[in-house]
Amino acid sequence: MPFPYFLSLFVMALGVVGLHLGGAFLLLAPLFGFGVIPLLELFTQTKHINLDEKEEKRRLSQRRFDAVLGFVVVAYAALWVFFVRQVKGGAYTGGELVCASLLMGLFCGGVGINLGHELGHRKSKNANRVAKALLASSLYMHFFIEHNRGHHARVATLDDPATSRRGETLYAFLVRSTTGGLASAWQLECALQNRRGRSIWTFRNEMIHYALIQSAMLLGLFLLGGAGLLLAAVVAGVSGILLLETVNYIEHYGLQRAHTGRFYEKVQPAHSWNSDHPLGRSLLFELSRHSDHHANPKRPFSVLRSFPDAPQLPTGYPGMMLLALFPPAFFATMHPRLDEMAA
Repeated sequence: MPFPYFLSLFVMALGVVGLHLGGAFLLLAPLFGFGVIPLLELFTQTKHINLDEKEEKRRLSQRRFDAVLGFVVVAYAALWVFFVRQVKGGAYTGGELVCASLLMGLFCGGVGINLGHELGHRKSKNANRVAKALLASSLYMHFFIEHNRGHHARVATLDDPATSRRGETLYAFLVRSTTGGLASAWQLECALQNRRGRSIWTFRNEMIHYALIQSAMLLGLFLLGGAGLLLAAVVAGVSGILLLETVNYIEHYGLQRAHTGRFYEKVQPAHSWNSDHPLGRSLLFELSRHSDHHANPKRPFSVLRSFPDAPQLPTGYPGMMLLALFPPAFFATMHPRLDEMAA
């Protein structure tokens, strides 16, 4: 049953309480996501359990897992509207406004971009449209191009801005990945237009579409609630982006594909760090089963598999994200694992 995936709704409910009551209540969701969950995962046994072929086919034939996904998307949209309403209505003092914006950023990255990532891999054009709308809430629509056409092709290589390198701190990676990802998306889309015999300055260029959509959204927010609402939305979006890029940092840290002369080897489960910690898996819709995702990008979240022989993180994503904030501790944890793999 898909009940574990409702965990994200519980965290969003904490967010609603925080946005409604303000003050210290704004800390409820962050403390649960980055306090309670990492602590519980330290004492939770990982489960390298996969579905059998019959159960996998049954899940793929049913719509209940996608129904949960759709329900969470609607809940996220409602939360975003509630945030805009609260800020527009002057519900917060200066310090509260910063905290409320950062809180919304937690959901922009953990729900908006994450589910945009999942739906962006679907074949359905409607699913792709929803994915782009979710990414727009964080001003990160170019992720749709860079992730699908760039990152998945170049993962675990020096050509990939979204693959962190051994010894690279999170802070250096955030600069390289955000700027490099945007530049890569522009280059990929311009190359596509050139192959089709078009000028890059065409409305068929998706990057131009995205820039216009996001600019219109920001203008609309400014007209609706002035500079305060505009700034709050930008802070939330940027926070969501940094959250997503922190996840990118831990997903492939220090891993490299072999170069066979002309080409890199095919992407394998060994080129992504895997985590089977159940709470993180449920909260992020199986994103932490990242080895299978990269080896088989079209597999929906509900049937992603565990690869026990793939590189394994010592704890779930929330805990690893906290650890990444402290480079010496992160390196001390990860480098012995990289050395063991190389031996």
